[in-house]
Amino acid sequence: MAFSVGLFLLWALLVDSINGTLGGILYRVREEQPPSTLIGSLAADQGLPDTGHLYKLEVGAPYLRVDGKTGEIFTTEIPIDRETLKDCRIKGKPCFLEFEVSVTDLIQNQSPRLIEGRIEVLDINDNTPQFPSPVLTLSVQENAHMGATFSIPQATDKDTERNGVVKYDLNAGPEASALFGLQMANDRGEKLPQLIVLGNLDRELKDSYDLTIKAVDGGTPPRYSSALLRVVITDANDNAPQFEKSSYEAEVSENSPVGHSVLQVKANDSDLGANGEIEYTIHQASDPVPKLLQIDHSTGIISVRGPLDREEISSLKFHVIARDKGPSPKSSTAYVSIEVTDQNDNAPAVEIRGIGLRTHSDGVANISEDMPVGTAVALVQVSDKDEGENAMVTCVVAGDVPFQLRPAGDSSIDNKKKYFLQTTTPLDYERVRDYRVEIVAVDSGNPALSSTNSLKVQVTDTNDNSPIFSPPLFEVEFAEENQPGEKVLDVVAQDADSGTNAELVYSIIADSSTRGLFEIDPNSGEVRARSPLDREHKERYEFRVTAADKGVPSHRGTATVVIKVLDRNDNDPKFMLSSYSFSVQENMPPLSPVGMVTVLDMDKGENAQVQLSVEPDVGKFVVQNGTGTILSSISFDREKESSYTFRLKAVDGGEPPRSSYVGVTINVLDENDNAPVVTKPSNSSFRRLSPLAAPDSVVEVVEAEDIDSGSNAELVYSITGGNPHDLFDISPSDGEIKLSKELTRKHGGLHRLVVKVSDRGKPSRHAIALVHIYVNETIANVSLVEALVGHSLYTPLDTDIAGDPDYGLATQRSNIVYGSLAGVAGVVTVIIVVVFIRHRLQRETKSGYQAGKKETKDLYAPKQGPKSIKGKKGRKGKPAKSPKPLGEEEEVSLQKSLKFNLDGVNDSPRIHLPLTYPPGSPDLGRHYRSNSPLPSIQLQAQSPSASQKHQAVQELPATNTFVGTGGDDNSTGSDQYSDYSYKTNQPKYSTKS
Repeated sequence: MAFSVGLFLLWALLVDSINGTLGGILYRVREEQPPSTLIGSLAADQGLPDTGHLYKLEVGAPYLRVDGKTGEIFTTEIPIDRETLKDCRIKGKPCFLEFEVSVTDLIQNQSPRLIEGRIEVLDINDNTPQFPSPVLTLSVQENAHMGATFSIPQATDKDTERNGVVKYDLNAGPEASALFGLQMANDRGEKLPQLIVLGNLDRELKDSYDLTIKAVDGGTPPRYSSALLRVVITDANDNAPQFEKSSYEAEVSENSPVGHSVLQVKANDSDLGANGEIEYTIHQASDPVPKLLQIDHSTGIISVRGPLDREEISSLKFHVIARDKGPSPKSSTAYVSIEVTDQNDNAPAVEIRGIGLRTHSDGVANISEDMPVGTAVALVQVSDKDEGENAMVTCVVAGDVPFQLRPAGDSSIDNKKKYFLQTTTPLDYERVRDYRVEIVAVDSGNPALSSTNSLKVQVTDTNDNSPIFSPPLFEVEFAEENQPGEKVLDVVAQDADSGTNAELVYSIIADSSTRGLFEIDPNSGEVRARSPLDREHKERYEFRVTAADKGVPSHRGTATVVIKVLDRNDNDPKFMLSSYSFSVQENMPPLSPVGMVTVLDMDKGENAQVQLSVEPDVGKFVVQNGTGTILSSISFDREKESSYTFRLKAVDGGEPPRSSYVGVTINVLDENDNAPVVTKPSNSSFRRLSPLAAPDSVVEVVEAEDIDSGSNAELVYSITGGNPHDLFDISPSDGEIKLSKELTRKHGGLHRLVVKVSDRGKPSRHAIALVHIYVNETIANVSLVEALVGHSLYTPLDTDIAGDPDYGLATQRSNIVYGSLAGVAGVVTVIIVVVFIRHRLQRETKSGYQAGKKETKDLYAPKQGPKSIKGKKGRKGKPAKSPKPLGEEEEVSLQKSLKFNLDGVNDSPRIHLPLTYPPGSPDLGRHYRSNSPLPSIQLQAQSPSASQKHQAVQELPATNTFVGTGGDDNSTGSDQYSDYSYKTNQPKYSTKS
C-alpha cells in the first residue's frame, strides 16, 4: 500500500512541465530513480509530432537519455544522486539538472530546433543523520544553577528540508535523568540541541555521567543515529564568555589574498585570571570552510586561508565558539555568515559543437553545396562564470564569411547563451571549398574580457553522375589450364563528376558459379583468373562487373563479361574404377567375354578419342575398343592357374597423347571336376584292435584331400557298409573312426568298413576307402590276416565282413549240448548233426574263399599260438625266409613281395580261388587289367616309391569300388593289392623281409 502511494506521488511530481522564472521547460523527478524511468515527453509537451522528427540529447548525459522518435526523456543506468550534484550542495536551495535536446525535421530537411530545460531533482530520505563523533564530551561546572543550558554538538544530514534532522532525544539513567534534560533551540531554521541542568551537581559525589543522545530526521520512514554524550562535572567557574552579537555577517571579494581579514568576533568574560581569558575556534564547519578561512584564537579575527572563488562557492556559514581558560572552561557560540562577492576574473567561454545530424570531427564541419540558405552548421554556446554585468556577453562572427549567429533558444540567463551558426548565402564547391569561421565573445566587465573560437567548414561536392561502361558487354575467349593471376581482359568506365565523385572502384558481382574464380583490380579494372580454369568443369562463364564512385551517396554502373573457355588435352583417360576384378567359371570356351571396363576422357574432340590395349600381351586376353569388353583366348583350368593379372592401357588422341592404366584380375571360379583322394589308410592295410578296447577309443583316422576349392573341397566322411553291429562311428568332418560299444566274443576277427568320402560340390563327387580292423588280443599269424585282407578286396562291397562267422554255430553247439542233457535219446542225433556240419565246413575251407559266402573258422578266426612257415628256395636257389612273428601290440608292415602260387608247385601255402564266380561277385579280371580270370595266377606286389600317392579309383560299380592309400607305421599290410600285375605259371613265391 505504501509502495502504491509512493508511485502515485512520484507520477504527480514527475511530469510537472511549467514555465519557471527563467522561461524554460521544467520537469521534476525524485532522485535515485531506477533506469528507464520516464521524466517527460518533449513531443507531447511541445506539441511536436512523434514521427518525422529526430530528437537528440545535446546536454544532460550521463544521467539522461532521449528517445530519438518520441522525444521522451528517461533516466539511465547512472542514478541521479542529489547530494553529489555540483549545483546542489547549498542547503535550502532547489537542485536543478539542465538538459538540451535538438529536434531535426527529417522530412523538410530544415535546421534543427534547440529545446532547453531543467529538471528539479527532489530529495528523498536516503541519508542518515550523523554526529561528528560517536562519543561527545560536554563539560558542566558543579556550581551550574538549575536551568543553565549547554550546547550539544549537532548531527548533520545531507538530505534537506523535512528529510533533515527534525528532533533529538536524550536517554539518561535514573540518576542522571533527575539532573539533566534536553531542550531544543531554533537558530535560522536549524534545530540546536541543548543540555539543561535540572538539579544540583556535586563533583565530589560523582564527576561524570554517560547519556545517550539520538538524532531523528523527518523522512518516511525516519532515519536516526545515536551517540554517547559524556557529561563531565568540573570545578566552579562563575561566568561564561558572552559574544557581543549572536550572529555576524560580512562580505569578502573573491581572489582576496591569503591573510586578508574578513571580520572580527568578540566575546567578554567578567571572571578574573584564567577564567576570564577567552579562546576563539571555528565550530562544526563543513567543507570547504576550514580550507578557506581561519580564526585567530586570541583576537577572534577571521581571515582568508585559501583562494576564494565565487564561481566555486558563493557563501560561507559556520559557528564560532568562545571558551575561557578556567579549570572548568565555559563557552558560548555565535553564528557567522560570509558572502563571497564577484570580480570579473573569468573571460567568456565559446563552445562550438555539432547539432542534430551535423557532427564535427577535429574542429571540422562538412556541409554539402546543395544545402539551402539558413542551414545550421554548428551550435555555439557562450557562457561567463561571473555574475551581473561581468557575465553579460556579446557574441559575433568575425570576417567576411557566408555564416551568421542566430539565437537557438529562449533562455533569459545572461551568463549562458546559445546560437546556431548557419549559412547566409548559397555555397559553391567549385568556387570556395572551405571556410574558417571565427567567433568572438566579449563580456561587459571593467575591464572587459573576451575570447575567440573557430570552426573549419568544408563544402562538399554533390555527386550527381553515375559511371558508364563502354561497351556494356565484354566477350573474350580464354584457354583453360591458365596460370593463377593471368590476365583475361580490361574493363573501363567513365564518370563525369570530379574529385572523389569521379574516383572509381571496380568490383565483380559474382554468383555461386563464378565466386572465387575471377578477380578485378579495384583501381584499373583489369580482370584476372584467380585459379586455373577447367573447360571440362564449365565451358562458359558470365558475370557482371560494377564501377562505383566514391561520392556520398555513391553512384555505380555495371557491365556484363562473357568468357568462353577453350579446350586443351589436359585430362588423362580415366577408368571408372581404380582396379577391376572379374570372376569366370573354369572350362569356359575361348573367346568368351570375361568382363567389361569403362573409360572416359573429359576432353573434347580428338582429345577424347580413346584406344585400349592389353599389357603385357601374352595372347591370353584381348580387349574390344568401343565396348571395353575383355575376351579370353584360352580355356580356363582353375587347378592349373586360378587367377590372371594384367593391365589395360588407355591412350587418347591428343597431341601429345595422354594415357592411363588400370589393373585387371581374372579369378577362375572352381567347378567340382575332381573327386576326393584318400591318402590314408590303404585298402590293403589293417589295424589290430584289442577285444578289451573301451568305447570311444580311436580306432583309425581316414584322411583324404580334394584339389578343388571352396565347398567343392569340403569333405564329409560316412560308413556305408561293413558295420552291421554298429560297432564303429566315424566323424563326418575329420574321418576319425571310434569304437561305439563294447566288444564281445562274436565280434572277434576281421572287420571291413566301407567308408565313403564325399565333397559338398553340386553334383557331389566321392571316393570309397576300405578300412580293415582285426579284433584279437595278438597277431600270431600275420600271413593269415594278410590273406583275409586280400580276400576282402575281392568281396563285393554290399557283403558285410564283420567278425567271427562261426560264432553263431558255436552257440548252436552249446544248445545241442544242453539238449543232450535233457534226453539221452537225442544225443546220437546231435552227434550226427555236428559231425555233418563240421565235415561240411571243412570242405568249404579246403575249396578256398568264395565271394558272397562266409569263411570257415580256420580261415577267418585267429589261430591260438604262433606257427612257423618253412620257406623254400627262390629263383636263385636261396631259401625263402619265414614270416616274422609279431608281438602282442606290435603291428607289422607287409611291404613285401609276396607271391601266391596257385598251381601246386613246391610246398608253399595254397589259396584256391574259384574260377567261376557267383552273381554279384566283382569282375576282377576287368578291374585288375585282365580280360578273363586264369586258372593259375601269380600276384606280384609292386611297391610304389615313398613320394607316390595312391590314387582313388572313382565312379566304379557299387560292388566293385576300391581305393588304395599308403600305409603308416601303425598298420600292417602292403600296397600289393593296390596295383596288381598278373603273371601265369609262376613256379615260386618269395617273401621279402
